[in-house]
Amino acid sequence: MIPIAKPMLGKEEEKAVLEVLRSGNLAQGAKVAEFEEAFAKYCGTKYAVATNNGTTALMSALVAAGIGLGDEVITTPFTFAATANSIIFAGAKPVFVDIEPDTFNIDLELIEAAITKKTRALLPVHLYGLMSDMPAINKIAMNYKLIVIEDSAQAHGANVNGKKAGSWGLAGCFSFYPTKNMTAGEGGMITTNNKKFSDKVRTYRNQGMGRRYYHDVIGYNFRMTNIAAAIGVEQLKKLEGFTKKRIENATYLNKNLGKVEGVIRPTIPEGYRHVFHQYTVRLANRKSLIARLEEAGVGYGIHYPLLLQRQKAFRDFNFRINTPVAERVAKEVISLPVHPGLRKRDLDRIVKILSTD
Repeated sequence: MIPIAKPMLGKEEEKAVLEVLRSGNLAQGAKVAEFEEAFAKYCGTKYAVATNNGTTALMSALVAAGIGLGDEVITTPFTFAATANSIIFAGAKPVFVDIEPDTFNIDLELIEAAITKKTRALLPVHLYGLMSDMPAINKIAMNYKLIVIEDSAQAHGANVNGKKAGSWGLAGCFSFYPTKNMTAGEGGMITTNNKKFSDKVRTYRNQGMGRRYYHDVIGYNFRMTNIAAAIGVEQLKKLEGFTKKRIENATYLNKNLGKVEGVIRPTIPEGYRHVFHQYTVRLANRKSLIARLEEAGVGYGIHYPLLLQRQKAFRDFNFRINTPVAERVAKEVISLPVHPGLRKRDLDRIVKILSTD
């Protein structure tokens, strides 16, 4: 079996976790602070605030930015549900804009038409490891005085012209779920250059406490444990090596699938670093390929088969939007293994399966 994803854990992570267990300091503490400092430095931001997962990172960022009841946040319908869930949990309403057919990211030309008097923020998603056009998005935000929060859950180390994901908006939000480009088992991170915002997030994730047992605001327990942070610290040291291998694997697949009829390969715009959280192609006949992959024991994923506005969970919102590109893409995309644990023979096996009618 070739899995669609594989966490790359070693003796370094084992040792780090054992040290935390033996210390007795399991909850948020020094190891979390170490992880935050290292991650901020990696992303090129002044601050980073750890949370217990990527969804709570998004929710905390939105609340700390002042997003709430009656506000609208523009985002994409072609993403994991956490993007919309976090907006709704913050009390706001997601407004979905169609995507570009080549990058799968939000269509810049449609954003301005979706802006209303209620719009407070833009929440672009860097899907599959490819960043949205942040220079253009920031320009729109500046013109309309909007907040920008990046959903960077799939984009650790991605960049546009050398400037990394998580360093463009007021905040960037990351996930460290086991399938991500680096993991902490579970966990999230908020990056920012704004000290006041950073302090708000820290208070919010810690039951609203500015200091112990003094609650300044209503908050939640969104804290990361030292155990998760210990894994994260070691994974961050390996992230560039993981990323290099992902890019090599994706380059190999792109080269060898170039002549396969009907396969639309991932796009990499000039000046962008795609970190390939997923290697996702488009196919007219996805069903046929799925059957061949399953027969050959090759993992795959469909990210995502149903747009958010069509999900049962969001029916009460009565979304009446037109996103024809996302509708079409959702029926055609399939993600193939690209993780660092793949060998050349695994890649050749994947190419062979796609090359077979």
